[in-house]
Amino acid sequence: MRISNIAPNSFTFTFLLRCFESFDSLEAGQVVHGHIVKLGFESSVFAKNTLMDFYAKCGGNLDSARKVFDEMPDRDVVSWNTMIGGYMIHGDQERALCLFEAMPERNVVTWNSVIAGLLKAGNMELARSVFKRMPEKNDVSWNTMISGCVKLSDIEAAIAVFDKMPEKSVISWTAMVSGYATIGDLQSARKMFDRIPAKNVVSWNALIAGYVNYHMFDEALSVFQHMLIDGNCKPNQTTLISILSACSHLGSHEHGKWIDSFIRKNKFDLSVPLGNALIDTFAKCGDMENAKAVFLRMAQRCIITWTTMISGLAVNGHCRDALELYEKMCLEGVEPDDVVFIAVLSACTHGGLLEEGKRVFDQMVTKFGIKPRIDHYGCMVDLLGRAGKFEEALSFIKSMHLEPNAVIWATLLSACKIHGNGELLDSLTRRILEQEPDNPSYLTLIMNLSSSIGRWQDALNFRRATRDKGIEKIPGCSSIQIGNSVHEFLAKDTKHSQRKEIYRVLGCLNGHLKLCEVE
Repeated sequence: MRISNIAPNSFTFTFLLRCFESFDSLEAGQVVHGHIVKLGFESSVFAKNTLMDFYAKCGGNLDSARKVFDEMPDRDVVSWNTMIGGYMIHGDQERALCLFEAMPERNVVTWNSVIAGLLKAGNMELARSVFKRMPEKNDVSWNTMISGCVKLSDIEAAIAVFDKMPEKSVISWTAMVSGYATIGDLQSARKMFDRIPAKNVVSWNALIAGYVNYHMFDEALSVFQHMLIDGNCKPNQTTLISILSACSHLGSHEHGKWIDSFIRKNKFDLSVPLGNALIDTFAKCGDMENAKAVFLRMAQRCIITWTTMISGLAVNGHCRDALELYEKMCLEGVEPDDVVFIAVLSACTHGGLLEEGKRVFDQMVTKFGIKPRIDHYGCMVDLLGRAGKFEEALSFIKSMHLEPNAVIWATLLSACKIHGNGELLDSLTRRILEQEPDNPSYLTLIMNLSSSIGRWQDALNFRRATRDKGIEKIPGCSSIQIGNSVHEFLAKDTKHSQRKEIYRVLGCLNGHLKLCEVE
């Protein structure tokens, strides 16, 4: 354009500065600044406003932005808003407020910008004070204040603003639902949700996400079903990702398959987050065939996709497949991170692949330069222990650059239990009790190993000590799916609706087992 002797206007510089802002290229922006001066656009308020905004956003060059502001012969309300917004974005409330007070004429954007900045900085009292002074409030003003209070977990302040709001929009209602959900008051969130006159997809997502975040997965699925029955709002990707999270936690295979079918039927784009959620759900339900099908359907994959798939294969016993997928990932040029290596080493541990595990661990350190975390060390100790290589495991622990924690020692103790090796019991028990003397899982492990090698008195002493301290092991939980219902079971469960029938059947089974022993 310059070679062709076509004169630029102020819009030309705006587009150039927006371009260089996206590249975070300060030097290129400074060159544009030189052209603005050289070509006589210094008096252009429009060009100077854009330049100021560029400096504020590109590397936080607030001094340069302020210099442009101070040198402007004329300023409009956008000039003041830009500079105030720049200060607020970078947390300089004092200078922002000084400019705000000095501003000759404020518009609603100015007020909203200051309120949002103060709330973002956690300055609730000052934000409330500015909000009260605001001569005319629009929908954005009220919603900014409500959302800010919600993010600061001040639900009472949010309610006070919400109640004073003359006309409530769906955004305001949704912000309140989200606020109650954030603090865990799902009952109030549901009541607020039910009062919304016209719900949108964000409203439904707020309630579903609230239930999922507080592990109320059945309730989340119920809300999702009501959303479909209601029919006024179609689920979006955010909805489906939340619901898939609920399905994976419940192990609800049927729901997972139904959502996969729903995605294909409604021609949803299988984005990376949605694909990852589907793979995770199928993997946790033990359906690696469908997990693999989703993996292959995905047009794009990220490191989380590969990790989820490798981990799923490992957990479900497809250990060599997990290793092959890791090799394929490396061949495709995807550089593994520390989390991928935990999944790969876990696969080696589950499959008893000792030599492969050693090779992968060495690759992680030497080829990819990843410093092992305690989790990586734990996988290797578990791998060596399961193979019965106790001396090598102890030597490996000594070579660690981190101090071994109770998990490391308990991992080795678990291997001793598998192999019936009681030689290390006393030393490992001492180390575990030094670090976590009241951990019920570790105490149970010590008792079980003592019993398995015939040290009954030691086991009894540990049981008494545990009981005297009031330490109880958190009971394990299992679940099965029958039809569309997921049933969860706990040891000594008294809450299941069919507990009497369940315990009667268990009693019959125990009786049959005793008869078998006699025979």
